[in-house]
Amino acid sequence: MGCRAIWMGEANSAIQSLIRRAASAYTAGPALDDARTVCDRLARQGIASTVCYWDIYSDHPVSISQAYVGTLRTMSSHASDCYLSVKAPALKFDLDLLRNVLKEARRLNAVVHFDAMAPETVDRTFDFIAQAREIYSQLGCTLPGRWRRSLIDANRAIDMALRVRVVKGEWSGIGDDETDPREGFLNVIERLAGRALHVGVATHNPAIARLSLRRLKEAGTPCELELLYGLPQQSLLKIARNFGVRSRMYVPYGHAGLPYRLKDAVQNPRIIGWFLHDLLRGH
Repeated sequence: MGCRAIWMGEANSAIQSLIRRAASAYTAGPALDDARTVCDRLARQGIASTVCYWDIYSDHPVSISQAYVGTLRTMSSHASDCYLSVKAPALKFDLDLLRNVLKEARRLNAVVHFDAMAPETVDRTFDFIAQAREIYSQLGCTLPGRWRRSLIDANRAIDMALRVRVVKGEWSGIGDDETDPREGFLNVIERLAGRALHVGVATHNPAIARLSLRRLKEAGTPCELELLYGLPQQSLLKIARNFGVRSRMYVPYGHAGLPYRLKDAVQNPRIIGWFLHDLLRGH
């Protein structure tokens, strides 16, 4: 029994090592300087950026807050058009820690954007943003199209004058709070069109990108196309140029995560091919 447990532990460790290597293809690298190098290269190509420190469970909220402050300082001095993405749960919703980040953002006149996390954190994140708005106003939030509730949250974002990034969504909704991701994405775009301060269309689906940008442009809503570092981008960049909107790259650094779930490979065997490809690209 003991030998079996040891063998299982070693097997799990090997699998996790492979996953970490594959996932690293989607980050600039482990350090802030890695993100700065990528963002400098993107800027020379006329592509804006947003940077986020990807933490792990063992990171202390204080060190995460310090990483966010350091990111603001470094990127403001190197990238001409870059904003910070943060994760409210990583800060344990501690307003004092966020205040340090917002103080630096105000000094640099930088945008601070809140990423979407698990569905059970949404209401607490919006409450956190409401508190943050009393300190600093240049804020943004992310709305996943796959959650039905995102239509209501879109109204909240509009009322709070937040920049909005629309994504397909990584986490399933709670209960029946889930819809077709494509349909949901476009429904959120429709809700924001003509009403939102600014909308980031965060998708690598060409059809959704075209439909979303067209609707937002027709409504006169400031918008841009946002892509995830590590995924194919050339055809999407062309779409952005055709619509005359800015392209932005989400550039994480730190500890990587896969943008797909290996357990879904049973329903979608192509995931295995993506995983093998990412193993070769990983660092």
